[in-house]
Amino acid sequence: MRRWWRSHNVRVRLTLWYVGAMVIVLGVYAGVVFAFVSRSVSDTLTRRLRGDFQWASAMVEQTPEGGITWYQDITEEEFWLRVWSPSGTLLYQNAEAARSPVPQSRDIALQTDDSIREVDHPVAAVRVLTRRGRIGDQPVIIQVGRSEASMREELDQLALILAFGLPVAVAIAGLGGYSLARRALLPVERMTERARHITAERLSDRLPVENPDDEMGRLALVFNETLGRLEASFEQMRRFTADVSHQLRTPLTAIRSVGEVGLREHRDDATYRTIIGSMLEEADRLASLVDRLLTLSRAETRQAKLASDDIDLRELAEDVAGHLDVLAEEQGQSIGVEHADAPHACADRFVVRQALINLVDNAIKFTPDGGRISIRVGETAAEAHVDVIDSGSGIDPQARDHIFDRFYRASDAQTPGAGLGLSIAKGAVEATGGRLTLEASGPGGSTFRISLPRATPARRRAAG
Repeated sequence: MRRWWRSHNVRVRLTLWYVGAMVIVLGVYAGVVFAFVSRSVSDTLTRRLRGDFQWASAMVEQTPEGGITWYQDITEEEFWLRVWSPSGTLLYQNAEAARSPVPQSRDIALQTDDSIREVDHPVAAVRVLTRRGRIGDQPVIIQVGRSEASMREELDQLALILAFGLPVAVAIAGLGGYSLARRALLPVERMTERARHITAERLSDRLPVENPDDEMGRLALVFNETLGRLEASFEQMRRFTADVSHQLRTPLTAIRSVGEVGLREHRDDATYRTIIGSMLEEADRLASLVDRLLTLSRAETRQAKLASDDIDLRELAEDVAGHLDVLAEEQGQSIGVEHADAPHACADRFVVRQALINLVDNAIKFTPDGGRISIRVGETAAEAHVDVIDSGSGIDPQARDHIFDRFYRASDAQTPGAGLGLSIAKGAVEATGGRLTLEASGPGGSTFRISLPRATPARRRAAG
């Protein structure tokens, strides 16, 4: 039974539940109606019997000879009347009583208890009311009765109507229930059809929400929220893959450059040790880079919290300049650090360092051979900042609004790249609470600024 039930779709099961409920409701309703009508018809017949008795008592009189006579003939067919003496002698009966005698009427008369009894009869049961009375100075027992044939006929007709009407009503209810179930589940069919076309490449699609306040609408909203989280996770994976491939390019290039320098000529053991040590140090940075890139990716989606370090920006600028100096030397370029003081910022040191490396690496790519790249640090009352200034050809005004977009490359770009460096740097700086902006750009070069919260004494204590 359970297997049969589960083999049908929800629409059919809802319809069957609805039809079953309607059968129970209509069955109970039909039973209540039949019982109510039966009681009502029976009470009506009883009231008529009592009226017949009052009428018969008023219409009968005693003759001078001691007999009984009537003011008028009784012609109503269902009205049954007999008058008995206290000893059980039949004094009078009307035509209906003579035509349809009730054998037990004499026994009932002698057991008079002023009650109404139902007496079997070949045609139909007869309801008899027996009471004592007096006609003139003569005590009598008056019996009035009515056949239940008409009452039974009415009840049979009602039962027939209910017997035929109930299946018709159930059939109509079933059709209506199926139609209502189909209409109610139509949003589910639309959602199913839309969900069938949602793939890993189309996670931006959403289920239709017809009414956000009903159950189907809330289900669609929750599913859409799940799709949104899934889309964000996929996007995070794509960004992480792209970021890793981009971020690994610079340190791998640095390792390669150091290795090539070591192979250009024969060197002593101490020099080789220094070169190998630099390569191992860069390899350690690569391992740390992958781990921190994952942390940064999670931080951008609010899944991880970045550190709040007290960063000496002058020391950080000198570290990055020394790290990328070998790449600049290959292009005949120079990297210098300019500072009037030693500002401190409150941010994640690793994240800021990677952003600064991206900016300097980008400046190396777009600065002509023999050019100069400057890293300038400074501060204001509320912020500390690091500027990366190159001596390249500047950025086309039409491209300035898009330089921080992922994978964006100017149409006239001649240098290799994927268009991710500035986007990664901007995302990293913003994830740690700062800003990355293009301060100036022209024929003499471009200036990018990293602005960070200044490390106040209170922040230094919290960070340290």
